[in-house]
Amino acid sequence: MHTNEDHIKLVNGLVETTIDSADGYEEAAKDADSARYKDLFTRRAQERRSIASELQDEVRRLGGEAKDDGTILAAAHRAFVNLRDSLSKGDEAVITEVESGEDYIKGKYEKALQDTDVEPQTRAVIEKAWASVKTGHDQMRDIKHMLKH
Repeated sequence: MHTNEDHIKLVNGLVETTIDSADGYEEAAKDADSARYKDLFTRRAQERRSIASELQDEVRRLGGEAKDDGTILAAAHRAFVNLRDSLSKGDEAVITEVESGEDYIKGKYEKALQDTDVEPQTRAVIEKAWASVKTGHDQMRDIKHMLKH
C-alpha cells in the first residue's frame, strides 16, 4: 500500500513536469513566428499552470509541501532549450520541439495512471489533469502532421 508520502511524491512529480511544460509553451510562444501559434502556445501555458495549481492543491490536501517550480534539468526543459537553436528554422521546428515536450509529459502522466495504489481522490485529480494534457498532446501531434504534408 502507498503511504501519503508516496502519493505526495507522485503528484509533486507531475506538478514539476506540468510546470516545465508551461514554461516550455511560454518559450515556444516567444519563438513562434505566426500569431496563431503564439496565441495557442500562450493559452496552453496558462492551461498547464492551472493544472499544476490543481495538482498542488492535491499535494497540500495530502499534507505535503507542493513544489512550485519545474525541474530545471527536465528532459522537457532540455527539449525546449533546443528551441533557441531552431529559431531560424521557423514554426515547424518550434512545433517539433513542442511536440517532443508533449510526448515527454504524456509519458509521465501515463506512468502515474498505471499506479494502481493511488487513492481515488488523488487519482481523480490526476485523471482530470491528464484529460487536459492529452488534448494538448494530440493537438500538437495533429499540427505537426499537418505541417509535414
